[in-house]
Amino acid sequence: MKNTAGLNFVVPVLVLTLAAAGPVFAQSASESMHQAGESSENAASSAGHAISEAYHGTATAVKDSSITAKVKTALHDDKITQSGDIHVTTVAGVVTLRGTVASSEVAEHAQQLAEETTGVKSVKNKLKIVTAGNVAN
Repeated sequence: MKNTAGLNFVVPVLVLTLAAAGPVFAQSASESMHQAGESSENAASSAGHAISEAYHGTATAVKDSSITAKVKTALHDDKITQSGDIHVTTVAGVVTLRGTVASSEVAEHAQQLAEETTGVKSVKNKLKIVTAGNVAN
């Protein structure tokens, strides 16, 4: 009879304990699932931003290449600047002119041609003036 009385006490306590613990386990699992969902969402958002930045970087590089080509063509086709040794680079719409030209007038004209080119935001004129007696090092 003692064993039966002990079981009569232990079984209800065990059932009550499990019944009370059930919602705690369910809540913990729910929170874990919620956190996992947020982590997945954050990872997807980060991947989306990386793709967007790569796209915009590529689009900018394509635009810069187009601008460089237009400026080089304008300089080559112009009678004043075609004899100069002018190198053109473009980064985010900013054109840099490097090389040598015969006079400051040619350098200024090259800058003007570049500034008039569609898509150019600004021009850095780093051209050096070299005359027949003054050879660049």
